[in-house]
Amino acid sequence: MQKLLIAVMICFFGMSATAQTINSSLGALKVTNLAKGLDEPWAVAILPDGRYLVTERKGRLWLFDGQGGRQRISGVPKVFDSGQGGLLDVVAARDFVQTSEVFLTFAKPQSAGAGTALVVAKLDQEQARLDNVRLLFEMKAGNAGGVHFGSRVVEAPDGSLFVTVGERGNRPLAQDLSMHNGSVVHVSRSGQVPDGNPFVGSNGALPEIWSYGHRNPQGAALDASGQLWVVEHGAKGGDEVNRIKRGANYGWPVISYGAHYSGQKIGEGNAKQGMEQPAFYWDPSIAPSGLMIYSGKMFPEWKGDFFVGSLKFDHIARLDRKGETLSGAEQLSSRETGRVRDVREAPDGAIWFLSVDRRGLFRISR
Repeated sequence: MQKLLIAVMICFFGMSATAQTINSSLGALKVTNLAKGLDEPWAVAILPDGRYLVTERKGRLWLFDGQGGRQRISGVPKVFDSGQGGLLDVVAARDFVQTSEVFLTFAKPQSAGAGTALVVAKLDQEQARLDNVRLLFEMKAGNAGGVHFGSRVVEAPDGSLFVTVGERGNRPLAQDLSMHNGSVVHVSRSGQVPDGNPFVGSNGALPEIWSYGHRNPQGAALDASGQLWVVEHGAKGGDEVNRIKRGANYGWPVISYGAHYSGQKIGEGNAKQGMEQPAFYWDPSIAPSGLMIYSGKMFPEWKGDFFVGSLKFDHIARLDRKGETLSGAEQLSSRETGRVRDVREAPDGAIWFLSVDRRGLFRISR
Protein backbone atom coordinates (compact mmCIF):
# COMPACT_ATOMS: atom_id res chain seq x y z
CA MET A 1 0.00 0.00 0.00
CA GLN A 2 2.80 2.37 0.91
CA LYS A 3 4.61 1.56 -2.36
CA LEU A 4 1.39 2.25 -4.30
CA LEU A 5 0.97 5.62 -2.56
CA ILE A 6 4.55 6.59 -3.37
CA ALA A 7 4.06 5.60 -7.02
CA VAL A 8 0.87 7.67 -7.28
CA MET A 9 2.63 10.69 -5.72
CA ILE A 10 5.57 10.39 -8.11
CA CYS A 11 3.17 10.18 -11.05
CA PHE A 12 1.15 13.17 -9.83
CA PHE A 13 4.10 15.44 -9.18
CA GLY A 14 5.82 14.37 -12.38
CA MET A 15 2.75 15.26 -14.39
CA SER A 16 2.27 18.58 -12.63
CA ALA A 17 5.88 19.52 -13.39
CA THR A 18 5.36 19.12 -17.13
CA ALA A 19 1.71 20.14 -17.57
CA GLN A 20 2.21 23.92 -17.75
CA THR A 21 -0.34 26.53 -18.79
CA ILE A 22 -0.29 30.10 -20.01
CA ASN A 23 -3.05 32.61 -19.30
CA SER A 24 -4.71 34.31 -22.24
CA SER A 25 -7.88 36.10 -23.29
CA LEU A 26 -9.16 32.65 -24.33
CA GLY A 27 -8.49 31.21 -20.88
CA ALA A 28 -5.69 28.93 -19.74
CA LEU A 29 -3.87 27.30 -22.67
CA LYS A 30 -1.54 24.31 -22.53
CA VAL A 31 2.21 24.77 -22.90
CA THR A 32 4.17 21.66 -23.90
CA ASN A 33 7.96 21.39 -23.98
CA LEU A 34 9.02 19.95 -27.35
CA ALA A 35 12.81 20.25 -27.08
CA LYS A 36 15.20 20.92 -24.22
CA GLY A 37 18.84 21.80 -23.74
CA LEU A 38 19.16 24.24 -26.62
CA ASP A 39 22.07 26.71 -26.58
CA GLU A 40 20.99 30.16 -27.78
CA PRO A 41 18.29 28.89 -30.14
CA TRP A 42 17.44 31.34 -32.91
CA ALA A 43 14.89 29.84 -35.29
CA VAL A 44 12.68 26.81 -35.88
CA ALA A 45 11.39 25.38 -39.17
CA ILE A 46 8.63 22.76 -39.15
CA LEU A 47 8.95 20.16 -41.90
CA PRO A 48 5.99 18.55 -43.71
CA ASP A 49 6.59 15.12 -42.14
CA GLY A 50 6.43 16.47 -38.58
CA ARG A 51 10.16 16.74 -38.01
CA TYR A 52 11.62 20.15 -37.32
CA LEU A 53 14.89 22.04 -37.56
CA VAL A 54 16.31 24.39 -34.92
CA THR A 55 19.28 26.72 -35.35
CA GLU A 56 21.62 27.65 -32.52
CA ARG A 57 23.40 30.97 -32.91
CA LYS A 58 26.86 29.47 -32.40
CA GLY A 59 26.53 27.56 -35.67
CA ARG A 60 24.69 24.32 -34.91
CA LEU A 61 21.67 23.07 -36.85
CA TRP A 62 19.58 20.28 -35.26
CA LEU A 63 17.02 17.94 -36.80
CA PHE A 64 14.37 16.69 -34.35
CA ASP A 65 12.25 13.67 -35.17
CA GLY A 66 9.29 14.72 -33.00
CA GLN A 67 9.71 11.62 -30.79
CA GLY A 68 12.50 12.91 -28.58
CA GLY A 69 15.42 12.12 -30.88
CA ARG A 70 17.68 14.66 -32.52
CA GLN A 71 20.68 14.74 -34.85
CA ARG A 72 23.17 17.47 -35.55
CA ILE A 73 23.22 18.41 -39.23
CA SER A 74 26.62 18.64 -40.90
CA GLY A 75 27.52 20.86 -43.83
CA VAL A 76 26.39 24.15 -42.22
CA PRO A 77 28.38 27.12 -43.55
CA LYS A 78 31.04 28.64 -41.31
CA VAL A 79 29.51 31.48 -39.28
CA PHE A 80 30.83 34.61 -37.59
CA ASP A 81 30.08 33.70 -33.99
CA SER A 82 30.44 36.98 -32.13
CA GLY A 83 28.00 39.31 -30.40
CA GLN A 84 24.66 38.94 -32.18
CA GLY A 85 26.23 37.16 -35.15
CA GLY A 86 26.08 33.47 -35.93
CA LEU A 87 23.64 31.01 -37.48
CA LEU A 88 20.28 32.77 -37.59
CA ASP A 89 17.09 31.93 -39.51
CA VAL A 90 15.98 28.65 -41.07
CA VAL A 91 12.97 28.15 -43.36
CA ALA A 92 11.83 25.10 -45.30
CA ALA A 93 11.10 25.87 -48.94
CA ARG A 94 7.44 25.78 -49.90
CA ASP A 95 8.24 22.91 -52.29
CA PHE A 96 10.28 21.02 -49.68
CA VAL A 97 8.46 17.73 -50.38
CA GLN A 98 9.80 17.82 -53.95
CA THR A 99 13.19 19.54 -53.43
CA SER A 100 14.18 18.96 -49.75
CA GLU A 101 15.57 22.51 -49.82
CA VAL A 102 15.94 24.82 -46.85
CA PHE A 103 17.04 28.44 -46.57
CA LEU A 104 19.47 29.64 -43.91
CA THR A 105 20.59 33.14 -42.97
CA PHE A 106 23.77 33.72 -41.01
CA ALA A 107 26.56 36.16 -40.20
CA LYS A 108 29.19 35.35 -42.82
CA PRO A 109 32.87 36.06 -42.14
CA GLN A 110 34.16 38.69 -44.58
CA SER A 111 37.51 40.32 -45.23
CA ALA A 112 36.60 43.34 -43.11
CA GLY A 113 34.38 41.72 -40.49
CA ALA A 114 31.08 40.01 -41.24
CA GLY A 115 27.83 40.48 -43.09
CA THR A 116 24.36 38.95 -43.31
CA ALA A 117 24.12 36.18 -45.92
CA LEU A 118 21.57 33.72 -47.31
CA VAL A 119 22.14 30.19 -48.57
CA VAL A 120 19.92 27.44 -49.92
CA ALA A 121 20.80 23.76 -49.41
CA LYS A 122 19.31 20.31 -49.83
CA LEU A 123 18.60 18.59 -46.52
CA ASP A 124 19.50 14.92 -46.49
CA GLN A 125 17.53 13.73 -43.45
CA GLU A 126 18.83 10.17 -43.54
CA GLN A 127 22.49 11.23 -43.57
CA ALA A 128 21.88 14.30 -41.37
CA ARG A 129 23.69 16.72 -43.63
CA LEU A 130 23.27 19.65 -45.98
CA ASP A 131 24.18 19.04 -49.62
CA ASN A 132 24.64 21.43 -52.54
CA VAL A 133 24.92 24.54 -50.34
CA ARG A 134 24.63 27.61 -52.58
CA LEU A 135 25.11 31.27 -51.64
CA LEU A 136 22.14 33.34 -52.82
CA PHE A 137 22.95 36.68 -51.18
CA GLU A 138 25.74 38.29 -49.18
CA MET A 139 25.63 41.88 -47.99
CA LYS A 140 28.31 44.22 -49.26
CA ALA A 141 31.47 43.92 -47.17
CA GLY A 142 32.90 46.61 -44.94
CA ASN A 143 31.18 46.08 -41.59
CA ALA A 144 33.03 45.38 -38.36
CA GLY A 145 31.50 44.57 -34.96
CA GLY A 146 28.95 42.02 -33.88
CA VAL A 147 25.56 43.79 -33.79
CA HIS A 148 22.45 44.23 -35.93
CA PHE A 149 22.60 41.48 -38.54
CA GLY A 150 18.79 41.13 -38.83
CA SER A 151 17.89 38.54 -40.01
CA ARG A 152 14.85 36.65 -41.32
CA VAL A 153 14.14 35.08 -44.68
CA VAL A 154 10.61 34.89 -46.12
CA GLU A 155 9.58 33.09 -49.30
CA ALA A 156 7.22 35.23 -51.37
CA PRO A 157 4.20 33.72 -53.17
CA ASP A 158 6.17 33.72 -56.46
CA GLY A 159 9.08 31.82 -54.87
CA SER A 160 11.42 34.79 -54.60
CA LEU A 161 13.02 35.58 -51.25
CA PHE A 162 13.01 38.56 -48.90
CA VAL A 163 15.84 38.88 -46.37
CA THR A 164 15.98 41.45 -43.58
CA VAL A 165 19.38 43.05 -42.96
CA GLY A 166 20.32 45.17 -39.94
CA GLU A 167 22.34 48.37 -40.26
CA ARG A 168 25.23 46.70 -38.41
CA GLY A 169 25.39 49.51 -35.85
CA ASN A 170 26.39 52.02 -38.54
CA ARG A 171 23.31 54.24 -38.46
CA PRO A 172 23.93 56.53 -41.47
CA LEU A 173 24.33 53.55 -43.83
CA ALA A 174 20.63 52.73 -43.44
CA GLN A 175 20.01 55.73 -45.72
CA ASP A 176 22.82 54.83 -48.16
CA LEU A 177 21.54 52.86 -51.14
CA SER A 178 25.09 51.95 -52.14
CA MET A 179 25.19 49.64 -49.09
CA HIS A 180 22.85 46.85 -47.97
CA ASN A 181 22.87 48.00 -44.33
CA GLY A 182 19.40 48.53 -42.85
CA SER A 183 17.43 47.11 -45.75
CA VAL A 184 15.05 44.42 -46.87
CA VAL A 185 16.61 42.73 -49.88
CA HIS A 186 14.79 40.77 -52.57
CA VAL A 187 16.38 38.02 -54.67
CA SER A 188 15.16 35.16 -56.81
CA ARG A 189 15.36 31.49 -55.82
CA SER A 190 18.60 31.30 -57.85
CA GLY A 191 20.06 34.41 -56.23
CA GLN A 192 19.48 36.70 -59.19
CA VAL A 193 18.02 40.20 -58.95
CA PRO A 194 14.35 40.25 -60.00
CA ASP A 195 13.47 42.73 -62.75
CA GLY A 196 10.80 44.33 -60.58
CA ASN A 197 13.16 45.47 -57.83
CA PRO A 198 12.79 49.25 -57.34
CA PHE A 199 16.42 50.30 -57.70
CA VAL A 200 17.45 48.20 -60.70
CA GLY A 201 19.31 50.54 -63.02
CA SER A 202 19.50 53.36 -60.46
CA ASN A 203 22.89 55.06 -60.40
CA GLY A 204 24.88 53.81 -57.43
CA ALA A 205 22.04 51.93 -55.75
CA LEU A 206 22.37 48.23 -55.01
CA PRO A 207 19.78 46.35 -57.08
CA GLU A 208 18.91 43.78 -54.38
CA ILE A 209 17.40 46.48 -52.10
CA TRP A 210 13.60 46.38 -51.82
CA SER A 211 13.16 48.85 -48.92
CA TYR A 212 15.56 50.73 -46.67
CA GLY A 213 15.85 52.92 -43.59
CA HIS A 214 15.53 49.96 -41.20
CA ARG A 215 17.48 49.55 -37.94
CA ASN A 216 17.56 45.86 -36.99
CA PRO A 217 14.60 43.86 -38.37
CA GLN A 218 14.52 40.50 -36.58
CA GLY A 219 10.98 39.42 -37.46
CA ALA A 220 9.31 39.04 -40.85
CA ALA A 221 6.20 37.30 -42.16
CA LEU A 222 3.59 37.36 -44.92
CA ASP A 223 -0.08 37.91 -44.16
CA ALA A 224 -2.86 35.98 -45.88
CA SER A 225 -2.81 38.37 -48.86
CA GLY A 226 0.93 37.91 -49.40
CA GLN A 227 1.85 41.30 -47.95
CA LEU A 228 5.26 41.39 -46.22
CA TRP A 229 5.54 42.79 -42.68
CA VAL A 230 8.66 43.20 -40.56
CA VAL A 231 9.34 43.87 -36.89
CA GLU A 232 12.46 45.80 -35.98
CA HIS A 233 14.33 46.94 -32.90
CA GLY A 234 14.33 50.62 -32.09
CA ALA A 235 16.84 52.12 -29.74
CA LYS A 236 15.46 53.24 -26.37
CA GLY A 237 11.81 52.97 -27.38
CA GLY A 238 10.56 52.94 -30.93
CA ASP A 239 10.43 49.23 -31.76
CA GLU A 240 8.35 49.07 -34.93
CA VAL A 241 6.03 46.89 -36.99
CA ASN A 242 6.24 47.97 -40.62
CA ARG A 243 4.18 47.14 -43.67
CA ILE A 244 6.83 46.79 -46.35
CA LYS A 245 6.34 48.69 -49.59
CA ARG A 246 8.47 48.47 -52.72
CA GLY A 247 11.16 51.17 -52.70
CA ALA A 248 9.99 52.77 -49.45
CA ASN A 249 12.20 54.52 -46.87
CA TYR A 250 11.38 53.64 -43.24
CA GLY A 251 13.31 56.53 -41.79
CA TRP A 252 16.10 55.21 -39.58
CA PRO A 253 18.08 57.11 -38.27
CA VAL A 254 16.36 60.30 -39.47
CA ILE A 255 13.06 59.62 -37.71
CA SER A 256 12.12 57.37 -34.80
CA TYR A 257 9.70 57.15 -31.90
CA GLY A 258 12.58 56.25 -29.61
CA ALA A 259 15.68 57.96 -28.27
CA HIS A 260 19.35 57.09 -28.13
CA TYR A 261 20.42 55.07 -25.09
CA SER A 262 22.10 58.25 -23.85
CA GLY A 263 18.68 59.89 -23.81
CA GLN A 264 19.50 62.22 -26.71
CA LYS A 265 17.00 62.81 -29.48
CA ILE A 266 17.25 60.69 -32.63
CA GLY A 267 17.48 62.54 -35.91
CA GLU A 268 14.77 65.05 -36.79
CA GLY A 269 11.81 63.73 -34.77
CA ASN A 270 9.23 61.06 -35.50
CA ALA A 271 7.96 62.09 -38.94
CA LYS A 272 9.31 63.46 -42.21
CA GLN A 273 7.89 63.74 -45.70
CA GLY A 274 8.91 60.81 -47.89
CA MET A 275 9.48 58.47 -44.95
CA GLU A 276 7.05 55.78 -43.86
CA GLN A 277 5.29 55.66 -40.51
CA PRO A 278 5.19 52.37 -38.57
CA ALA A 279 1.94 50.44 -38.45
CA PHE A 280 2.60 50.00 -34.72
CA TYR A 281 5.36 50.87 -32.30
CA TRP A 282 6.32 50.07 -28.72
CA ASP A 283 7.59 52.55 -26.16
CA PRO A 284 9.27 51.35 -24.01
CA SER A 285 11.00 48.83 -26.22
CA ILE A 286 10.19 45.15 -25.87
CA ALA A 287 13.19 44.01 -27.99
CA PRO A 288 11.07 42.19 -30.59
CA SER A 289 12.26 39.11 -32.43
CA GLY A 290 10.24 36.52 -34.37
CA LEU A 291 6.96 37.53 -36.03
CA MET A 292 4.07 35.21 -36.86
CA ILE A 293 0.76 36.24 -38.48
CA TYR A 294 -1.87 33.75 -37.41
CA SER A 295 -4.20 31.80 -39.71
CA GLY A 296 -6.88 31.14 -37.09
CA LYS A 297 -6.80 27.35 -37.48
CA MET A 298 -6.71 26.34 -33.79
CA PHE A 299 -7.68 29.71 -32.33
CA PRO A 300 -10.20 31.30 -34.74
CA GLU A 301 -10.62 34.25 -32.36
CA TRP A 302 -7.06 35.29 -33.24
CA LYS A 303 -7.28 34.98 -37.02
CA GLY A 304 -5.07 37.59 -38.71
CA ASP A 305 -3.46 38.72 -35.45
CA PHE A 306 0.28 39.32 -35.09
CA PHE A 307 2.38 37.43 -32.54
CA VAL A 308 5.78 38.89 -31.67
CA GLY A 309 8.40 37.48 -29.33
CA SER A 310 9.86 39.81 -26.69
CA LEU A 311 13.49 39.36 -25.70
CA LYS A 312 13.33 42.05 -23.03
CA PHE A 313 10.06 41.47 -21.17
CA ASP A 314 9.77 37.69 -21.60
CA HIS A 315 6.42 37.38 -23.31
CA ILE A 316 4.72 36.96 -26.66
CA ALA A 317 2.91 40.13 -27.66
CA ARG A 318 -0.38 39.67 -29.50
CA LEU A 319 -1.43 42.55 -31.72
CA ASP A 320 -5.03 42.74 -32.86
CA ARG A 321 -5.49 43.62 -36.53
CA LYS A 322 -8.44 45.52 -37.93
CA GLY A 323 -7.81 46.22 -41.61
CA GLU A 324 -4.42 47.93 -41.71
CA THR A 325 -4.62 49.03 -38.06
CA LEU A 326 -2.72 47.18 -35.34
CA SER A 327 -3.31 47.59 -31.62
CA GLY A 328 -1.81 45.97 -28.55
CA ALA A 329 -4.16 43.23 -27.36
CA GLU A 330 -2.39 41.15 -24.73
CA GLN A 331 0.86 39.64 -23.51
CA LEU A 332 1.16 35.87 -23.32
CA SER A 333 3.51 35.28 -20.42
CA SER A 334 4.56 32.25 -18.39
CA ARG A 335 7.72 30.83 -16.92
CA GLU A 336 8.49 29.33 -20.34
CA THR A 337 8.52 32.65 -22.23
CA GLY A 338 11.98 33.80 -21.16
CA ARG A 339 13.55 35.80 -24.02
CA VAL A 340 11.34 34.59 -26.86
CA ARG A 341 13.44 34.48 -30.02
CA ASP A 342 11.09 32.90 -32.57
CA VAL A 343 7.35 32.34 -32.98
CA ARG A 344 5.86 30.03 -35.63
CA GLU A 345 2.50 28.49 -36.47
CA ALA A 346 2.44 24.71 -36.75
CA PRO A 347 0.33 22.94 -39.42
CA ASP A 348 -2.38 22.16 -36.83
CA GLY A 349 -2.61 25.81 -35.77
CA ALA A 350 -0.65 25.42 -32.52
CA ILE A 351 1.77 28.22 -31.69
CA TRP A 352 5.40 27.22 -31.31
CA PHE A 353 8.05 29.43 -29.74
CA LEU A 354 11.72 29.32 -28.85
CA SER A 355 12.91 30.55 -25.45
CA VAL A 356 16.56 31.50 -25.06
CA ASP A 357 16.44 31.60 -21.27
CA ARG A 358 14.48 28.35 -20.92
CA ARG A 359 16.72 26.77 -23.56
CA GLY A 360 13.76 25.10 -25.21
CA LEU A 361 11.09 24.87 -27.87
CA PHE A 362 7.49 25.06 -26.67
CA ARG A 363 3.99 24.52 -28.07
CA ILE A 364 0.85 26.48 -27.08
CA SER A 365 -2.42 24.65 -27.73
CA ARG A 366 -6.02 24.27 -26.53
